[in-house]
Amino acid sequence: MNHSASSLPASDASILSFEQVGMRFDTRNGWLGKSRRLQALQDISFDLRRGEILGVVGESGCGKSTLGKLALRLLTPTSGVIRYKGQPLGSYRGAALQRLRCELQMVFQDPNASLNARMTIAQSLHEPLLLNGRIDRLGREREIQRLLDLVALPAHVLHRYPHELSGGQKQRVVIARALTLKPEVLVADEAVAALDASVKAQIVNLLLDLRTQLNLSIVFVSHDLPMIEAICDRVLVLYLGRLMESAPRALLAEGGRHPYTQALWRSSPIADPAQRLSEDEPLAGEIPSPLQPPEGCVFHTRCPRAWLECQHRVPTPITPAPGHAISCHLFDPSV
Repeated sequence: MNHSASSLPASDASILSFEQVGMRFDTRNGWLGKSRRLQALQDISFDLRRGEILGVVGESGCGKSTLGKLALRLLTPTSGVIRYKGQPLGSYRGAALQRLRCELQMVFQDPNASLNARMTIAQSLHEPLLLNGRIDRLGREREIQRLLDLVALPAHVLHRYPHELSGGQKQRVVIARALTLKPEVLVADEAVAALDASVKAQIVNLLLDLRTQLNLSIVFVSHDLPMIEAICDRVLVLYLGRLMESAPRALLAEGGRHPYTQALWRSSPIADPAQRLSEDEPLAGEIPSPLQPPEGCVFHTRCPRAWLECQHRVPTPITPAPGHAISCHLFDPSV
């Protein structure tokens, strides 16, 4: 990758913030089955700064996609407050809510599911502009050409259908469509997971370029920790719906501090396996069911450094350094 994630310093101003946010789902097995409660997220707090790329990483089922949907108000939190530009997301109504939908956009993992197979690329890009009635036909044509230039696609793709494009081209179209209404926040939910390695690098470089050109704030959701480290300014590490660590990119590159962050890093594929230290142990065991999370620290059943306190008490988040927060009894001086 030929860009640095720090090529555009993020502003200290927060554009999106989570304050003790929780998300709970009630599930039922069959019509007469017993209702059970799934706590997808609990006590999540962070700020997304203007012009920043914030990574969200963790194993499947940790709450990454739920966090992304909450950020776009596709879900309503069951506890806590989410603020956009200082105003609670739930307070937006009418015309203000319509503007909010324009300013918060998402890029999903599967471009095939994101595009209508019966519509040409031109129709897919025209649709958001038509629905919002912002500009006339000539203005729409100019805007679509601008979008194609932004995502580095030739004009002839406009007359094609999704099945006629490669995976990388389709994801560029999806990104272009997300940009049609000039959003300020973009949530990329596993946006490169379905792509080949070389195409992944191209899309990551594209997102870095767009961040610089448009001053976008991006929430980059992924299970790929090296990819997160390559593109993001800061990183949130989730496990079973709880925030284990929030760290700047430089600290993540060293493996982080939380035992879970370190285990994730050791379990990530590297180009040269000989560089992995012999004493490094990958993440062992299976993630517990989110319907029955462990008591105390939710990671203690898999943590190689767990002790008695971890089994009975939820860690209190502490900030050992500016920009770094960690939820682990090992770093709590009061324990």
